[in-house]
Amino acid sequence: MGLTQKATLQAMALSNSFLTELAAAFGIATEFWDWKGRLTEVTDDTVIAILAAMDVDASDPDRARAALDALRERPWTRLLPPCVVTEQGMPKVVQVHLPDGEWVRVAVRLEEGGFRDVPQVPDDEPPRWVDGVLTGQASFELPADLPLGYHRLQATTQAGQSETTLVVSPSFLGFPASMGEKRTWGYSAQLYSVTSQDSWGIGDLLDLADLSTWSATQQFAGFVLVNPLHAAQPQPPLEASPYLPASRRYVNPLYIRPELVPEYAELDDRSRNRIAQIKARLKKELSGEQLICRDQVWTAKIEALRVIYNHGLRPARRMAFNDFLRREGRALTQFATWSALVTRFGGDWRDWPAELRRPSSPSVALFAEEHVDQIIFYTWLQWVADNQLRTAQSAAKDAGMRIGIMNDLAVGVGGSSAEAWTYGNLFADRISVGAPPDHFNQTGQDWAQAPWRPDRLDELSYAPFRSMVAGLLRHSGGVRVDHIMGLFRLWWIPDGMAASQGAYVRYNHEAMVGILALEAHRAGALVVGEDLGVVEPWVRDYLRQRGILGTSIAWFERDGDGGPLPPQDWREYCLASVTTHDLPPTAGYLAGEHVKLQHQLGLLTESLEAELGSAEREREAYVAALRRGGFLAADPATTEDVVLALHRYLVATPSRVLCAALTDAVGDRRTQNQPGTDKEYPNWRIPLSGPDGTPVSLEQLYRDERTYRLASIMNDFSAPIVIPRADTELIV
Repeated sequence: MGLTQKATLQAMALSNSFLTELAAAFGIATEFWDWKGRLTEVTDDTVIAILAAMDVDASDPDRARAALDALRERPWTRLLPPCVVTEQGMPKVVQVHLPDGEWVRVAVRLEEGGFRDVPQVPDDEPPRWVDGVLTGQASFELPADLPLGYHRLQATTQAGQSETTLVVSPSFLGFPASMGEKRTWGYSAQLYSVTSQDSWGIGDLLDLADLSTWSATQQFAGFVLVNPLHAAQPQPPLEASPYLPASRRYVNPLYIRPELVPEYAELDDRSRNRIAQIKARLKKELSGEQLICRDQVWTAKIEALRVIYNHGLRPARRMAFNDFLRREGRALTQFATWSALVTRFGGDWRDWPAELRRPSSPSVALFAEEHVDQIIFYTWLQWVADNQLRTAQSAAKDAGMRIGIMNDLAVGVGGSSAEAWTYGNLFADRISVGAPPDHFNQTGQDWAQAPWRPDRLDELSYAPFRSMVAGLLRHSGGVRVDHIMGLFRLWWIPDGMAASQGAYVRYNHEAMVGILALEAHRAGALVVGEDLGVVEPWVRDYLRQRGILGTSIAWFERDGDGGPLPPQDWREYCLASVTTHDLPPTAGYLAGEHVKLQHQLGLLTESLEAELGSAEREREAYVAALRRGGFLAADPATTEDVVLALHRYLVATPSRVLCAALTDAVGDRRTQNQPGTDKEYPNWRIPLSGPDGTPVSLEQLYRDERTYRLASIMNDFSAPIVIPRADTELIV
């Protein structure tokens, strides 16, 4: 081997060494275990692209080494770290950095007032030169008995004072006091799919209140879990997926019931007639439609809501609205400004004129001045939606639900979203979030979501995450965190690469889980983490230790031999159900509808025959387990017999929180969402339907005998619930 070739190889090895250290420092995994148990290496190109998205140039050895040196030095350039998160009852050591030999005093300024001194502890780290200054490190141990809350950590030196955020979170969350020592169950529902005779072609917040009342008083359910109600863009075409929102902090006004707005009752006859005409026109447009038509519904609703808004507010209502604006502050104003800009320049802010691509721009301020009424209108929509969501939760609790509404928190937002416009470089550039290949999506998934940068979150003291979680829990009794592994790591996919070519990037899970637990503790809420798919085993253990529930789906719970996990071996701390929204309802799953659909869409890597055979063996194994356990007696068994038996199986587990899909309650067969698809399948547009595919209204649901048979099982009654006859009152 020649000298030139040796030098080239040595340079490559040095580059890889720097790259590996940089990847570790920024939480980028350079290898992962795939769904078949194979250790797979991440390419250097992927690592370099992800580092570039965090403003780190590692394109050659010199730049990589310089970036690594700067990273090692960064903590020494700050007096205090940008944010400190700790568990109550657990001591934590914090390092401060200042010119060597100078004095420093550290104290905690408590959220509720008062101060606590923080004692210094030994630190043997030698001083080092930083930017021409000999800098030392001192360590201080936070008291273990600090109260829960958001405090300020202060460091005072001869040069002045510096502060940082200190978060003290509960070590263990567990079940809310409203549950006591009892187990509970509830329905999961895609709200948009549950329409009533009086709704506007899509399920809304009044329908949610009514669904909750029926579930509580007639079915004795303790909660209703709904799809994410996050805000979407205000201009058609609307994004159908509730898991790809414009903002997770605010509510989608599409779910507003116009007639429920108090000012509607104050309208004169002419205005009310106009709204009636708008609604009648919409009903005519939707006649014969087989899918949820968000664009038509939104166009009609926004016109009707404008009529109500233009009526104005009486003094007390104006006070309440102004108070809402004050509490929400700048974040709401920026969201409303983004909404107004969307209606003028289109849904993707990255295509707007350059001077409008940042909310701090003078051009944006000028636009806001010229469109102030439109911006106030969008803030008013959020106030109305917030009030109607509060009304729904009140209806659920008044009807006797222990938890009430359980909201769903999406993993993230798209790059064109309001959040990406508002927070700017909080998001990684030219990166999307997804998942590596697995059994159900064998080519991997690209969710078209823009990830938060872990380093930026820390610098912002997790304020965007804190406000989002607090807002979500304001009018709900629980939250389901979709893909909760995203608080630990996310699969980042650089632009131009396939989903299988991504890499995992780690987040500060102690900080994010701690903040989630603190907000839930304050709200008295239940937290469920969706921990399905590829999950590191220690993650489930950590969540259990922190009192966060996991998610168990019958089809995914397996014993050591690959068969159905016996019910007694299921987790206690989990939300247990038979199916999930990413699979067909149980009737469809039993028929292998998921396999047939994946084949039609070209998502299988194995043959259709092989996959159908595997699905049939899975079904037979479960039916055999149901018969062995005495959960299924009918022979031959109908599809409904097996569906009910699977829920008996569920009830036999020790899981404290059980969930039944509303689609299973009515015998629906079609899946709401096929992961890995966009336009190929009508995701998130399927109405709630019966076994024959005919839509089921909320009023029909009230008297559907199937629902009462399922509820009797979920309540574990020795005698069935009396099913109301069509000609009688709904009395049980």
